[in-house]
Amino acid sequence: MGTRIRLTASDGHEFGAYLAEPEGTPRGALIVGMEMYGVNGYLTGVCDAYAAEGYLAIAPALFERFEPDLTLPYDDVGSRKGKELSGLIDHSKTMLDVEAAASRMRPAGKVAIMGFCFGGTVTWLAACRCDLDAGIAYYGSNMCDYPEETARCPVICHVGDLDTAVPPADVAAFQEKHPDVYWYVYEGVQHGFDNQTRPVRYDADATTLAHERSLAFLRDKIG
Repeated sequence: MGTRIRLTASDGHEFGAYLAEPEGTPRGALIVGMEMYGVNGYLTGVCDAYAAEGYLAIAPALFERFEPDLTLPYDDVGSRKGKELSGLIDHSKTMLDVEAAASRMRPAGKVAIMGFCFGGTVTWLAACRCDLDAGIAYYGSNMCDYPEETARCPVICHVGDLDTAVPPADVAAFQEKHPDVYWYVYEGVQHGFDNQTRPVRYDADATTLAHERSLAFLRDKIG
């Protein structure tokens, strides 16, 4: 369903993205923010799923400022590399990449962003700093480190109560600052619960419910 395309940010940086197109006229557009493992089969599957729901979906390769065509394995080596790159990221540059993706998508209508793990943090920052219409953050691993930012569009979040990367205490502190940002908390669920390629973390029931809630949110906010 999808194709690989190239985008250019306003500072001249060129980078790749996966674009999934719906049949017929799009209901709107969705930017899909990657985990720290890159634009892999899991993420392209997310794009394809939302394209099947009628949205033009794009997953920009947000680590290409470091390495082109980077995807990392779900193992200790991949985790270390992903954390290293996440720690080096300049989010002001990442926002330029998000804006480039949004510009590519705007002819399709309103634009939302949805991100997972590292991409969940990108989702929050983009909702605060970019011209977007909605944000959905799945277990944004460092999202709670930015409580002073203020969203410019509606945002919802999904997180498991066993998530050690986004622990309940951090969520509670964030909610105090941002009562307008609604967090759906899933009992007995770990970080990364949406990713069916990681059986140890995957939770089918939470994934289904979070998808239903996300889809309802998108229908309400962007079409």
